[in-house]
Amino acid sequence: MIKYKLICNNCELNFDSWFASSNEYDKLKRKNFLICNNCDSQNVEKTLMAPKLISVKNKSNKNQDLAKYHKIKNIIKNYQTFIKKNFKYVGENFAYEARSIHYNDKPKSKGIYGNATKEDLKELKEEGIETQVVPWIKDSDN
Repeated sequence: MIKYKLICNNCELNFDSWFASSNEYDKLKRKNFLICNNCDSQNVEKTLMAPKLISVKNKSNKNQDLAKYHKIKNIIKNYQTFIKKNFKYVGENFAYEARSIHYNDKPKSKGIYGNATKEDLKELKEEGIETQVVPWIKDSDN
């Protein structure tokens, strides 16, 4: 696949288009199948393009992105540690336990955390039960 920047010489619209190969572009051009989406003109041609070059700056950005990723991952793991120490894990029973606490069937000794489906969370919200979704990293994740 190859991507070309094209221009309509009639309305001067610039746009990108993908082709199977440069030969495919030439074949479509010869058969007048290249048409401007804006004005329906067949006066469409390739414009000047620059190849994408990988530079040292791009590698530096990747290292910075990787460092940000690790920093965020550590912050999430710290939150997880705090949650595990200060909240009761209820597993798949999260929606049931949250309702029990909300409707005072169970004494509210400490907060809970666990797993819930999107549908469970939607229903809890409709009932006026506040929940928070926290990103969770499994211990086995790298």
